[in-house]
Amino acid sequence: MNDRPVLPDAEALALRAVHRAAAELRRGTPVLLRGAPDAPADWLAVAAAETVGATGLAELAALSGAPPVLLLAPARAAAVAQPSPRPQAAAPEEAVALRLPARLLAPEALRSLADPTAERLLPDGPRPERLPPPPLAAAAIALAKLGRLLPALVALPLAPAAEPPRHHLLEVEATAVLAYPASAATTLRKVAEAVVPLEAAADARIVAFRAADGGIEHLAILIGQPEAATGAAPLVRMHSECFTGDLLGSLRCDCGPQLQGAIRRMAAEGAGVLLYLAQEGRGIGLVNKLRAYALQDSGLDTLDANRALGWGADERSFLVAATMLQQLGIERVRLLTNNPQKLAALTACGIAVEGRVAHAYPPNGVNDDYLATKARRFGHLLA
Repeated sequence: MNDRPVLPDAEALALRAVHRAAAELRRGTPVLLRGAPDAPADWLAVAAAETVGATGLAELAALSGAPPVLLLAPARAAAVAQPSPRPQAAAPEEAVALRLPARLLAPEALRSLADPTAERLLPDGPRPERLPPPPLAAAAIALAKLGRLLPALVALPLAPAAEPPRHHLLEVEATAVLAYPASAATTLRKVAEAVVPLEAAADARIVAFRAADGGIEHLAILIGQPEAATGAAPLVRMHSECFTGDLLGSLRCDCGPQLQGAIRRMAAEGAGVLLYLAQEGRGIGLVNKLRAYALQDSGLDTLDANRALGWGADERSFLVAATMLQQLGIERVRLLTNNPQKLAALTACGIAVEGRVAHAYPPNGVNDDYLATKARRFGHLLA
């Protein structure tokens, strides 16, 4: 009998390292990105511009390397950097590097460069100059997003060396950062289940799922016995959590009515699954969603506000939903949605979508422009 303990496999170790690195950035602590095994000489020390303080900047300064640069998502860089026309045929940029003069290498200035809602604090002077982005820049931006931080980082490229640099920072491989969303989604497993009668569905259960990184849980609300359906495919809704709409009843969106309406619809049918996904604000997190609201109040629509913060129009991963359905034994669904992208995404992840069930609610006088933007710019079917 072998009594040796079972050690974590390579995938679990990689997930653990990425999760820890994102947490370090949130604390204002720099981390060290290293190249893939086929490019081991690439090293990039990074700290989140939003959270780094004097101590973190001093830790970066203690490393020997090229002068620090500011890494920004392209949409944010367009607002703060010197203009730099690019050929129309050029490939899309993943990250933009800006020269950091001494006047901007301070916590307050860095936060102003990162956050469009704080631009009034940016020191006077010429706009930063663009530079070629260093190796691993795209992974640095991705790591900030995994931490639900603004995609803006102080980056210190380290000189290529045969031996790893001497330091005390947490190391994480860039390829693990880029692979993290898919890896975390496919390691989701059921960790708890309980009967939770709801006002609109007395026979409801909640099943919690957690990934191997130990991060935040996703939930499935099961009404009736959808996993045992033998006739028509069960009704399923992928619902991204919305603290303001689901819990507070915010009028800025239609999330609250969609959540409660989906539960009522499933109860009326006798069965259904509502996947409650921890992807607030289309995957940008609650804090950034509030920042986006502030930008919307200044005239931007939902999509442009997200981009102004450096995020994509929709950062969600629906592989999470597909994995949850597979864990529940549900391979075919009727999808309760107005978003055609959800149909395509779930199908691409191996779930048979046998039909779409409309799920639109009328505007309330506050969210009229929001709903119009969903239809016009996101392609939602609200008619």
